[in-house]
Amino acid sequence: MAVKSNKQRISTVNPIEQVLDVGSESEITWHDSTDVLVVGWGAAGASAAIEAREQGADVLVVDRFGGGGASVLSGGVVYAGGGTQQQKAAGFDDTPEAMADYLKHEVNGVVSDATLKRFCEDSVANLEWLERQGARFDSTMPKYKTSYPPDGVYLYYSGNEVVPAYGNPRLAKRPAPRGHRTVAKGQSGTTLFNALQQSTIAHGARTLTQARVRRLVREQKTGRILGVEVWVLPEGDPRTARHKALDALVAKWRLYQAPRAQAGRREAAQIESQIGEKRYLRARKGVVLSTGGYIFNPELLDLHAPAYKPGWLTGAAGCDGSGLRLGQSVNAGTQDLNNISAWRFITPPAVWPKGLVVNRRGERFCNEQVYGAKLGYELMEKQGGKAWLIIDSALRRQATWQCLFGGLWAFQSMPALALMYKVAVKGRDVADLARKIGADANVLQRQFDDANAAARGERVDTMGKAMDMRHEFKGGTLFAIDISITQKMFPLAVLSLGGLKVNEESGHVLDAHGRDIPGLYAAGRTAVGVASSRYVSGLSLADCVFSGRRAGRAAAADVQPSAKPVNAEARQVELDIALA
Repeated sequence: MAVKSNKQRISTVNPIEQVLDVGSESEITWHDSTDVLVVGWGAAGASAAIEAREQGADVLVVDRFGGGGASVLSGGVVYAGGGTQQQKAAGFDDTPEAMADYLKHEVNGVVSDATLKRFCEDSVANLEWLERQGARFDSTMPKYKTSYPPDGVYLYYSGNEVVPAYGNPRLAKRPAPRGHRTVAKGQSGTTLFNALQQSTIAHGARTLTQARVRRLVREQKTGRILGVEVWVLPEGDPRTARHKALDALVAKWRLYQAPRAQAGRREAAQIESQIGEKRYLRARKGVVLSTGGYIFNPELLDLHAPAYKPGWLTGAAGCDGSGLRLGQSVNAGTQDLNNISAWRFITPPAVWPKGLVVNRRGERFCNEQVYGAKLGYELMEKQGGKAWLIIDSALRRQATWQCLFGGLWAFQSMPALALMYKVAVKGRDVADLARKIGADANVLQRQFDDANAAARGERVDTMGKAMDMRHEFKGGTLFAIDISITQKMFPLAVLSLGGLKVNEESGHVLDAHGRDIPGLYAAGRTAVGVASSRYVSGLSLADCVFSGRRAGRAAAADVQPSAKPVNAEARQVELDIALA
């Protein structure tokens, strides 16, 4: 028997109800119990489960589908540094101090300096920990800057390390590459997660898949999270098989058939509501929320970041904000929910950044050689999502050669060729191009004059572009490539970065007043972490390991304090906020 729930607020995509408050755990008939209950079995959830098991806790992992989440769809890149074996083998000296100095430019204070320092100091150990789980990394490097290295190449500059503005000569004579791609053929995310999944099971964690957590169960007088209500799909039902198939189909459809993929997510949610069997799972020590971000929740996207809806939504079907909303149901604090990472990669081809990126007026607004998420941020947040990349005939010839013979992935070369030869606006000179793209001819001409002078070494580049990335435009045909969010031939990938506020020492979810919510933890993109300000490749997976292990370790050690009654008036205020 259980007491009645608070007023329900159901989402068409994510049907999560308000918290179930009970007087004591004895009011619930629990179907199962464990020490640590992990909700979401991606890289963060697996890391939490493995760590909690290594600390001696009984662990149960619950996943809405079969596990993997966005991690299995990723490139399998882990941002690591401070002196990894792979860095040393490639001839690079790196230190935690140099790593932290660089990451301060990306983290922008979203976590404390102490947490960033700990993240960097633990980096080598966390990569070695991943290797003990079965993942492999290597030291081979590409010959040029790339958004994702080809097969056989596993160490690369995955962020802005080579951009002059991000360097610190006092700490490093030359920047170190920190993108550690898992050794695999093709996209490496599946290989990385398979290692973590197998290790989760090998460590003795129990698993429950095709099971959706609908609400948290809370002890009313102490505010402690006792467990969860989960709806489990019954074995043998053909709709359960359909639900499993939908996970794979949505992953296939998500990039090029977005409406079909969204329909698949709705169908999966309907199946869960129709045949899900309600169960209650007790967590004696703690619940860890690790369900990913919210990019596939239309209501949350409309509320927090509507300008990004035309983008290429990136993530797994489970990235629907379920962990975020479970936390909000118990008045958890949130942060940066409007922070969306937009990936406007213009390399490869490696020579494209030698061109000029301009806004509607024809004015440069960003260093073209920066990492794609930095360019995407400037594009979306400061230019209204509209911009052009301008190259000339010489750069187009070089880019074409690289697309055809440079060993690029098809997803890199094919759009680049189509953009240069089918989509680009041609201009016989600067004035003609300005007229065709609607820019101010005088403003655009000044950009070319300044860029040419910088390329000749007569002045510094206005945007801080390195000398080897400058290019002198010497006349001839110009090509303007539309790199706006609305350019269908060149999709702009987007994903959510904000999440639940957590205690940076333990991963405890914090309430709206900054206090630990007893028995509740969060990790990965469900929580605010190192990757929650500016995204660079590999930083999210690295944070999944860092924050997942942190939450698993703390939850395994969680000891229930003696009950302290909560002021009834304060509790009512919290419930009113949660229901608002």
